[in-house]
Amino acid sequence: MLLGMTFQITFNAKYYESLKQLTLNMKMKAITCKRYGSPEVLLLEEVEKPTPKDNEVLIKVYTSSVNVEDLDYLRGKAWVVRLLAPLKPKDKILGFDVSGKIETVGRNVKQFYPGDEVLGNLFSYGFGAFAEYVCAPEKALVSKPSSITFEEAATVPSRAILALQGLGGKNQIQPGQKVLINGAGGGVGPFAVQIAKSFGAEVTAVDNTKKLDFLRSIGADHVIDYTKEDFTKKGQFYDLIFDIAGYHSIFDYKRVLNSKGIYFIIGGSRSTIFQALFLGPLISITGSKKMALKGWNPEKKEDLDFILELIKGKKVVPIIDRCYPLSEAAKALKYFEEEKSHGKIVIKVSHKS
Repeated sequence: MLLGMTFQITFNAKYYESLKQLTLNMKMKAITCKRYGSPEVLLLEEVEKPTPKDNEVLIKVYTSSVNVEDLDYLRGKAWVVRLLAPLKPKDKILGFDVSGKIETVGRNVKQFYPGDEVLGNLFSYGFGAFAEYVCAPEKALVSKPSSITFEEAATVPSRAILALQGLGGKNQIQPGQKVLINGAGGGVGPFAVQIAKSFGAEVTAVDNTKKLDFLRSIGADHVIDYTKEDFTKKGQFYDLIFDIAGYHSIFDYKRVLNSKGIYFIIGGSRSTIFQALFLGPLISITGSKKMALKGWNPEKKEDLDFILELIKGKKVVPIIDRCYPLSEAAKALKYFEEEKSHGKIVIKVSHKS
């Protein structure tokens, strides 16, 4: 009788321990965003672990990285975000650059298998990478090259693509052309400098005093300190201007373009962006110079493949300023807000073995 009771107690203990582990496996840690505000409103919480749909994979997240869209979403700056979710964020977990390992796959997934190392961009699929796990459609992912780390991989999916597309794509820049990159020291700029150099361009990088040595170290031929000099008044002319931090009048940029020069802007003051949006097409139609607000296509996978080839060939090196653990995502976003970073800010996710 006593032996039977002992067996029953042991059996029940093992059963409940197994049940406990099963329950724990259904939870994950994530940085949640339940209301609009500053990075301080972010919380580290346990939430339900997602389950992949038929065309999705479940990624065990190793790294993500911080982007301006994360901050804009957190603060509710984008009018589209506020229109769709006026009172509180629709997507509760930020982060859309992701790198990690495939945990499980949906029944219709053909390209990946459990254990595969991947990287991708979840911008069009609801974010979610500031977490231990995230689901993503297989079309959002590519295989991670073994020659780069997970930290490096997390810097690539959005900002490297934005840099390439902002420079006009793979066939825009010709060897020997003069390219100016305004706002070159942040997340996009270091990729843009290196990509332009890989095409054989003569690159001028513009940023503040503290970033000039860094920009020289990654290949910029010339650097300009915008706090001391106005590059639109130096008498230099450029074949292409890639503007990441526009703050001049569009006519100032037009003045320093060569006769068939091109100006692309992706960010900056509202007045400069509006000028590029509404006056750029008119200038482009009436003259030989082309000026435009450059769109971003995050799903153009051939551009990501092209960037990864440049990285594997050591023509482009991902630049990481700092790494933060998942629990310090709020600190990472605050540091990003200060605009002091030289390159990308990475979020690392630790998993219990």
